[in-house]
Amino acid sequence: MYVSSVLSNTNAPPALWRHRTQNDREFLYTAGRWTKSRQYARSGGIEVSTMVTTEEVLDEFDVAALKEANNVELTDEQLENDSKGQLIKLAGQLRDRRNELNQMASERASKRDDLNAETREKVDEAQEHREQRDELNEKVQEHKESRNELNAKANELFDEVEEMKQDLELGDGKDLEELEEEIEQLEFRQQTEVLSAEDERELIEKIEDKREEYQQRKEKLDDASELDELVEEAEEVRSEASQHHQKVTELADKAQEHHNQMIEAYREADEIRDKADEMHELFVEAQEAADRHHEDFVRVQKRLRELDKEEEQEQQDEREAEREAAKEEAEEIYQKFKEGETLDTEDLMKLQKTGLL
Repeated sequence: MYVSSVLSNTNAPPALWRHRTQNDREFLYTAGRWTKSRQYARSGGIEVSTMVTTEEVLDEFDVAALKEANNVELTDEQLENDSKGQLIKLAGQLRDRRNELNQMASERASKRDDLNAETREKVDEAQEHREQRDELNEKVQEHKESRNELNAKANELFDEVEEMKQDLELGDGKDLEELEEEIEQLEFRQQTEVLSAEDERELIEKIEDKREEYQQRKEKLDDASELDELVEEAEEVRSEASQHHQKVTELADKAQEHHNQMIEAYREADEIRDKADEMHELFVEAQEAADRHHEDFVRVQKRLRELDKEEEQEQQDEREAEREAAKEEAEEIYQKFKEGETLDTEDLMKLQKTGLL
């Protein structure tokens, strides 16, 4: 920060660009990421920009307000017409007020720099969450692809199972448990009901038909070991796909968590940046006032040097006039001496002083 040269008594400080350039450097450090951060946060439907007021910043960071009434004013009339003593007093007032303002600007710049550092920390934190979110999203995509591939494979295997069932005619008719239950019901009817000879003969035929159907069905199922292996493989593939789906859900939840933390970090960075910007304006306010006081101080110093030169010239002129007067008097005395007049001691000393004797 520009402070040391402002404290100098002779060199006027450069213009305000120096102050703003520093904050520009602070801003440019995060400008590329910062713009993205605000856009990113707002893209999530969150209004993150809450501008703070000067009064809020002064109060929060215990910064004294700059009182215009304490500033020292210098007019062209004062500079031209005030006495040397008045100007010396005014120079002291300008110097003291300049030093106060420089101290105020230094404190404000320090707080601004701290806020800029906090802003960078929050932006860095947000970027870390973004990187972790992106890494997790990549893993989510990988598990999605694996899940989809396995589901497609499982679907193909189950299609093969259905085709094999149709080839074995397992898809049609009743399963063994159902046939066994029907046989038991028919046998129970045969044993418990009073039937005519014709009805009993028909019932016995049904039982035999069911037993034959049961046996044929059982033989087909016994020959279907390859089908069981295919079903087992299809179920294993489907189970593996389900595991990948579970990972998709878990990782997606973690990615969303990092995304939310990223948005919050950007929001906090936005708030701190607003405070840093306001603190920079307060710094500029104090530094501009210090610069003006320094410039006026330099003007007064220059005027005092001019007055010193004027006094010196006046004194020199007076001495020269005195020498001329003494010389003229000595020449008159010398003329009297040449004419034979008697000279007293004082006259002789005047002649000696001017070199005429």
